[in-house]
Amino acid sequence: MTEPAWVEHALWWHVYPLGFVGAYPADPPPTPAEHRLRRLADWLDHAVALGASGLALGPVFASRTHGYDTTDHYRIDPRLGDDTDFADLLARAHERGLRVLLDGVFNHVGRDFAHPEWLRRRGGQVATFEGHGDLLALDHDNPAVVDYTVEVMRHWLARGADGWRLDAAYAVDDEFWARVLPRVRDAHPDAYFVAEIIHGDYPARVRAAGFDAVTQYELWKAIWSSLNDRNFHELDWALKRHNEFLDVFVPLTFVGNHDVTRIASQLNDIRHIGHALVILMTTGGTPSIYAGDEFAFRGVKEERFGGDDAIRPEFGSPPIPLDDTEGDIFRLHQFLIGLRRRHPWLHTARTTPLRVTNRGYVYRTGSGAESLLVALNTDDAPMPVALGELGVGAGRIVAGSGAPPEQVVGHAEVAPHGWLVLAPQGPAAG
Repeated sequence: MTEPAWVEHALWWHVYPLGFVGAYPADPPPTPAEHRLRRLADWLDHAVALGASGLALGPVFASRTHGYDTTDHYRIDPRLGDDTDFADLLARAHERGLRVLLDGVFNHVGRDFAHPEWLRRRGGQVATFEGHGDLLALDHDNPAVVDYTVEVMRHWLARGADGWRLDAAYAVDDEFWARVLPRVRDAHPDAYFVAEIIHGDYPARVRAAGFDAVTQYELWKAIWSSLNDRNFHELDWALKRHNEFLDVFVPLTFVGNHDVTRIASQLNDIRHIGHALVILMTTGGTPSIYAGDEFAFRGVKEERFGGDDAIRPEFGSPPIPLDDTEGDIFRLHQFLIGLRRRHPWLHTARTTPLRVTNRGYVYRTGSGAESLLVALNTDDAPMPVALGELGVGAGRIVAGSGAPPEQVVGHAEVAPHGWLVLAPQGPAAG
């Protein structure tokens, strides 16, 4: 593994800045004099209170629309403000112990990009990204594009950024990243590089390209799908794959981001938000929480123009008023993130299924001598768990829905649509 040592303790609060500060969509768009990026800086204390250790930013560089049509990688988007606003955000984040991850769009650029000679052409026409006419594909075989990418990444790391999310990395040949990343690491050996890879052979791409991590979309899909379908066999299969990934790299894990329907809208039963979060916080990976998910915000992604707007809303000034459900979900996030932070070995934990049914799942998550037991129930009836039958003598209840914490039990009952996390207390007798 190539990831820096600090990533073991990383937990990201992920923000899409242009939407968060009301800069896109906006008519008229804000000017640099409005310094919108400073609105985001006002939320850093919230990120700390949540339990995050890092701020994962969406695009902040000059673009025409949504940020992924970058026109100048060296300039802060004027709708967000200027260079001093970004420097202020970095400084205030680092003062609070928050790392900062930037979003680098190096597969394609916007139509106003200054180097049209660097664009990829097919049959005399400029190639586009997935058919989007305003997203022009770069020619990654061109040494100038390699050099430019290296220089941009080094520039912002030297300014104080801690790493890069590599947007649409799945669309770029691994050889390009293999030429870029070693040169960046030579100058910034403590930087972190996570690639947006949606499907395919994750370990092979990590080995070939040299990424530290990739986005774990397989686990994301299995979490909400298994809960909706009441089919934990799907989750069990995904976690077995996840164990194999952890032999090569530690994935970036999530139940929501700026590109997908929010988890509170994705789930058929709002009672299962806790289950999704428990899975995220008790499995190996580098977790990321998409801003607003900690409040159970809703939003559905649609495949149309403007279809991302609902999942990328504007935030006001903190704190925001919460109803009972939103407050409960926020406190649950705080508690489970705290659990994660108190057990840093979970970063590389492997899971072992102990019992799998359609509506009930018990697994051990562990690393070395450390382990926890997780029991999930999506049934309308209670789920009994006899620890002796699972090879465990007893368990101390660490957390759960409707269960008294710290109680040591040999037999537990998971409430309907409930969950439990237990610390095993030794092997079963005999």
